[in-house]
Amino acid sequence: MGILLILTTNKKYLEKLQTEATNSINGLASEEEIESWRIDYLGRKGKISNFFQTFNKLNAEEKNELGSLANKLKNTLEHLFEEKSKSIKNNNNQNSNFFDYSLPSVSLGSGSIHPTNQMMEEICSAFSKLGFNIFEGPEIESEAYAFDKLNIPTDHPARDIWDTIYVNDVKEIHSLVLRPHTSPMQIRIMENNKPPIRVVIPGKCYRYEATDNTHEWHFHQIEGLVIDKNINFANMKSTLFEFARIIFGEDTKARFRCDFFPFVEPGAEMSVNFKQNEWLELMGAGMVHPKVLTNVGIDPNEYSGFAFGLGIERAAMIKYGIENIRDFYANDYNFLKQFK
Repeated sequence: MGILLILTTNKKYLEKLQTEATNSINGLASEEEIESWRIDYLGRKGKISNFFQTFNKLNAEEKNELGSLANKLKNTLEHLFEEKSKSIKNNNNQNSNFFDYSLPSVSLGSGSIHPTNQMMEEICSAFSKLGFNIFEGPEIESEAYAFDKLNIPTDHPARDIWDTIYVNDVKEIHSLVLRPHTSPMQIRIMENNKPPIRVVIPGKCYRYEATDNTHEWHFHQIEGLVIDKNINFANMKSTLFEFARIIFGEDTKARFRCDFFPFVEPGAEMSVNFKQNEWLELMGAGMVHPKVLTNVGIDPNEYSGFAFGLGIERAAMIKYGIENIRDFYANDYNFLKQFK
């Protein structure tokens, strides 16, 4: 009777333990909880291990029968643990891939006009207010329009292959070039239009030169041309000073200094106050050279005029306090988003 009582008592304990373990594992939902359950029932100090430690008080017959039942329960609980672990991991994976379509959408940054283009539009608008028409021209030019008709002789440094990007063999007399300035459009416009002429021509230019804070091998320029009777240097200065006030503000300080350009005489450089005590060259300008007028069939004794070439990037540098022209082409989003 003693052996039977011990067996009966321990069998009931194992049945109770199985029921308890099964019920408790069903309510678990996380990997932390299932691991805690494993330690509680299957760990080195868990309930199954503790049950085996009571065997030293049993005889051989009791050990054999209860040992078989305990091992069977252990296998059952291990199977429950494996299945529940897989179930929890699958649920976690599904939750991690879940997307709530009712959530507000992510705001995408909108594009905007590049600061160079913004400046170009602003400059063209300013000259339109001053009575100028807007023209455009080809980026690939012949030497005839880029140099010859602008009074730039064949021995001028600008025609050297180190300053101009040639498209064809430089030995050809009238090779094609990527225009180094927008000035060729002066010739094209004067060839096809009679005075009075009052135009600006925006566009890209290319020069084979080293880059630094204020120079790039490609840049944007706006050419200006005024041809009429009795046009003088004072007309040019007043026009360009007024333009500077429109773009940079009424208190803008600008200055003219003598300079040389083959297609104007006299020539000047217009600079604008960049910082408190610094000046940045904004454009070259001057009275159209009589030879240039003669080259296009305009009588220099009857008509006169002025021309100017304005760097658009430099205008933007002055207006927005940008110190390096290369920032315009670095594709730096943090820089570009300032101009939205």
